[in-house]
Amino acid sequence: MHIILVSDRMTTAKTLTITARHLTLAVVALSVLIISLSSLFSYLTVQHASEIKLPFLQSLLRSVNAEEAQKNKEFVRENLTTMAVKLGQVQAQVMRLDSMGERLSALAGIKPQELKLQNTQPPPSKDGRGGPLVTAVTMTPEELQRAIDILAHQVESKNDALTLLETRMLDERIRKSLLPSTLPVNANWNSSGFGWRIDPFTGQSALHEGIDFVAETGTPIRAAASGVVVTVESHHSYGLMLEIDHGNDLSTRYAHASTIAVKEGAVVKRGQVIAMVGNTGRSTGSHLHFEVRIKGIAQNPNRFLQKAQASDMKLSRRRGS
Repeated sequence: MHIILVSDRMTTAKTLTITARHLTLAVVALSVLIISLSSLFSYLTVQHASEIKLPFLQSLLRSVNAEEAQKNKEFVRENLTTMAVKLGQVQAQVMRLDSMGERLSALAGIKPQELKLQNTQPPPSKDGRGGPLVTAVTMTPEELQRAIDILAHQVESKNDALTLLETRMLDERIRKSLLPSTLPVNANWNSSGFGWRIDPFTGQSALHEGIDFVAETGTPIRAAASGVVVTVESHHSYGLMLEIDHGNDLSTRYAHASTIAVKEGAVVKRGQVIAMVGNTGRSTGSHLHFEVRIKGIAQNPNRFLQKAQASDMKLSRRRGS
């Protein structure tokens, strides 16, 4: 397209040629101008409607703000409802945890009041309550925060109580593992065998410092408690024997064995096979001579073994009930 310019000031006429490229650039420039003016208008009106105080802009702004506020309110309400449901589930789990702690304390022989720690929250009401749920009111953020704080305190208290229970049970387990309360041989024993009796070799009254388990040669002998083997020897009276130190000046001896399965310095567990029944030493037949000593002084093993049997029977009855 050609444009001819004619003027009194010009001696000759001038011709301008407009190509498609020029038209495209003009359209782009016009578009940019329109967008810039629209953005400027929006910024000066909508963003500053409160300063400009144009009624229709202020009404539009209030409508937009109200819609956004409603959306935010619904979002917060939905989140609070979800959190309240989760809170209820956690509270139910805490109640089950409390019930489990009471059962464990009963099994461990710990009084329930020993597990109850100081609680800064008011105690729960013991009066009967219930009935159908008629209306449900959404918790406010403040109420939800208070409920979370109470729950956190309850969880902390339960954690302390269960830690105490775990410690007690662990201490009891360790104590029992170090006491000779497991039968060294799966056989009956003469409960009146400890103390003064008629010696089978001399026929005279003599002190018998242990009890005898009559069993066939080769019957496994097991450690009555956990400990460290301190003696393995062949004794003229005890025959092939070993001694286990259980700590706190407590030890056990196993005599007349046919073979020994452990060495001095070995750490043995309760119930571990340590030897085999035999007829070595000063013995009239195949049996195990078993002793319990405190500070080297012989004790009556029946005190430990019978107490262990009574405890096992009591525990079995409790589990059965």
